[in-house]
Amino acid sequence: MAARRLDRKLENIAAGRYTPDDFAIADAKDGDMAFGLTAPGPRPGSPGLFRSRQDYLDDMRAQVAQGDLDILLCSASNGEVLTDDGSLGSEVTLAVRANDTTDIWNQRGGSYPTSKARPFRTVNLEAIQPFCDLVLYAVTFNHDLDHDLAAVQAYGEFRREAAALGIRHFLEVFNPNAPQGLAPEQVGAFVNDSITRTLAGVTQSERPLFLKLAYNGGAALAELVQADSSLVVGVLGGGAGTTRDTFELLARSEAHGARVALFGRKIQRADSQLRLVSLMPKVLRGDLTPADAVRAYHEALAEDGVVATRSLEADLEVTDPVLTAE
Repeated sequence: MAARRLDRKLENIAAGRYTPDDFAIADAKDGDMAFGLTAPGPRPGSPGLFRSRQDYLDDMRAQVAQGDLDILLCSASNGEVLTDDGSLGSEVTLAVRANDTTDIWNQRGGSYPTSKARPFRTVNLEAIQPFCDLVLYAVTFNHDLDHDLAAVQAYGEFRREAAALGIRHFLEVFNPNAPQGLAPEQVGAFVNDSITRTLAGVTQSERPLFLKLAYNGGAALAELVQADSSLVVGVLGGGAGTTRDTFELLARSEAHGARVALFGRKIQRADSQLRLVSLMPKVLRGDLTPADAVRAYHEALAEDGVVATRSLEADLEVTDPVLTAE
């Protein structure tokens, strides 16, 4: 099989040939494994109603067709559909979420994310092997011995199974969702040490292709990147925020050493998903500042006849607490 764009980019990064054009962009459309029916987002003009699974799949097809994505992350059921109908093409790498720990169980009316994360896997790796060779595995450390031990034991079982099947993985490490005796200012260091400690005992055949973690500030990100040049670090998007939040997070992450962005709600909740993603390479290359990218985005919305949810002035605001604190 010919190397896909993600593989070529990772090869350049590993060889020390990185340029901003090697930064990998992923659309994280695996929200159905967390939010269920509401994952595709609200149905325009119909308060209280949500778009369908078919709409969600069409969003994925459109992003792939536009050509700016390197990775499409989705659920196994949707990945199977897109593979069967030939929507993925030859360049985009399909990845499916391999586990759904309880801290992402975000059903309406539920409260699972307030309890310490427990390991769980819906996906059967043998069932996805025929159409997918890359999966996401997520862990959450809470500074609770019993829960954290169960998390790393489950990760070990997964690694061995995936390696035996020839399935690659990338590792998502969430910030603690119900931390025990851990101050907010300690989270970045705690997560960095947890990652390094966990991977220290993992040999090359079972190591993750790259990491996915929350942006805990430029200093914390740079610390992890500089500690091990063999690790490719990616950032997750978190909440939707403003468009400025999206482009600021992208630019600051790249500046501090991240080489992958995996944005879910920041893309899915945009007034124009395609226009938003199309501007990301320009921000990464420095052709546009984050603020200028917001202005270009609003100009594109106007050209398309799309009424923006926020005014330009409001959309230029940085609202993410981690970003505003820097």
